[in-house]
Amino acid sequence: MSKVNDPLLPIRHSAEHVLQRSMEILFPGIKKVMGPSIEDGFYGDFDYEKKITSEDLERIEKQMKEIIDANLPIKLRAATIEEVKKIFKDNPYKLEFIDEIEKKDEKPMVCEIGQKGDKFYDIDLCAGPHAKSTSEIKAFKLLNIAGAYWRGDEKNKMLTRIYGTAFDSKEKLEKFLQLLEETKKCDHRKIGKDLELFMQDDEVGQGLILWLPKGAFIRHKIQEFALNTYLKNEYQLVATPHIASEKLWKHSGHLDFYKDSMYGSFGIEDEKYRLKPMNCPMHVAMYRMRPRSYRELPLRWTEMGTVYRYEKSGTMHGLTRVRGFTQDDAHIICTPNQLHDELVSALKLTLYILGTFGFKDYKMSLATRDPKHKTKFIGTDEGWKMAEKALIAALAEIGYTNYVLDEGGAVFYGPKIDIKVSDSMGRGWQLSTIQFDFNLPTRFNMTYIGEDGKEHTPYMIHRALLGSLERFMGVYIEHTGGAFPVWLAPLQVKIIPIGEKHHEYAKKIEQILSEKEIRVEVDDRPDTMQSRIRDAQTQKIPYMLIVGDKELENNTVSIRLRSEENIGPKNIEEFIKKLEEKQLTKAPSLW
Repeated sequence: MSKVNDPLLPIRHSAEHVLQRSMEILFPGIKKVMGPSIEDGFYGDFDYEKKITSEDLERIEKQMKEIIDANLPIKLRAATIEEVKKIFKDNPYKLEFIDEIEKKDEKPMVCEIGQKGDKFYDIDLCAGPHAKSTSEIKAFKLLNIAGAYWRGDEKNKMLTRIYGTAFDSKEKLEKFLQLLEETKKCDHRKIGKDLELFMQDDEVGQGLILWLPKGAFIRHKIQEFALNTYLKNEYQLVATPHIASEKLWKHSGHLDFYKDSMYGSFGIEDEKYRLKPMNCPMHVAMYRMRPRSYRELPLRWTEMGTVYRYEKSGTMHGLTRVRGFTQDDAHIICTPNQLHDELVSALKLTLYILGTFGFKDYKMSLATRDPKHKTKFIGTDEGWKMAEKALIAALAEIGYTNYVLDEGGAVFYGPKIDIKVSDSMGRGWQLSTIQFDFNLPTRFNMTYIGEDGKEHTPYMIHRALLGSLERFMGVYIEHTGGAFPVWLAPLQVKIIPIGEKHHEYAKKIEQILSEKEIRVEVDDRPDTMQSRIRDAQTQKIPYMLIVGDKELENNTVSIRLRSEENIGPKNIEEFIKKLEEKQLTKAPSLW
């Protein structure tokens, strides 16, 4: 077990302070707002009347380097409310932060770079962590400029946001920048557009995905695989509506603890409704339709449930951050004695699902309640300790003890295990989650009749193994670069006749493959053969079958792969056997 602890955090946090001071030097009158370190780097927000563009980044970097080379000490100290109000009297953003600190009756902390009187001296509100001096920032790079609303609220002023990254060596920075270039090539938004998989439309609304035919097909095949796997593992399929009465969300606690992520209420006759952010309260309602016996448990109910959660416009990103998404959701309702086995089974099933898609490298985190802010969570101390202990035992059962402890990361009703996978470029992505809920069963008075003939309260496990289909597909598109395995490829085979006299033979091959339910198409356009091959490769079609005089004479096809590998002539039966084998095993390789 380890706690979330990034060794680069102090360096990146310090680089952000250097950025803030550099902006004040270069742009007189600018107001620094805030700038935390983030995964892979840091950012700074600024309020400035004139426009700052990407062309300014080079001179900002030059100014930052000057401060870094000065080897200035970085110190953290406590201050008083009166002191910081005086320092930031002309900065309304900082004054707002100070008011919040004062209301909490906390002591403000400030970070100082250099000494008062130095030309690079800087002071800012901050609790750290930081490097000991600016010279510890060995390598940094400003990446891009964007707009961001103050506090993410589109009703507030638009600020200038500058993103950057920092490392403790130039070699690590160079490696990161190379990966960044590769990432741009594999951006799922670009691939989605090039391959016509999905789109978004301003008139439809931000964060709402429109699945085009090829993307919808891939989405369907992924859903089909997941659901069939769950059904084989004794899950039962259920379905619930997209909206529910506000009475349900009040009863479940969502209106008290999750309201900021829900969309506003709307009236139907005399009753208020809301779009569902989660499926669980509806599964609970189905459980409570009649008395239950211990003989029925565990119940494993699953659905591909579409939910809606509020995301600020500045946070949305392609498929990975949207406002409406579909989860491979399931809820397991069990007795206390069944809990351990059900948690272990859910973990093992998760690793099988992810492994099938080629995700082999993963990290797990245990998200617990924040002991300092218990009011954000429901349930007793004893209940939380029991739940966290149960998840730790399940992790130990599968041999995973090196999990990361994420204090405060739990959902309001219980702790959870989150699984982060590494893609083909080594980047980590949060996908699967398994949550232990000991609160909703009590809140909804869920019961079962035990062997003793008495009523007992069951436990409930929430689990989404792909996570959301939208996010999963965004990650998977980048993982594969759009080169999907045979079983997922919308079009598996492109037949390319060399000349017009080979068209009839190409159509004959197409019919044979179609009868085997292979997704195939003939490209008999008058373009050159090489041009048609390039088009098929650009569209990431797994197989190209070239047919000419020799193939017609020998009743064969000449096979080329999208990887540009030339397999050569094979009889059609051998090709079909190979394709069906790859499809059945869901193998990532083509030959």
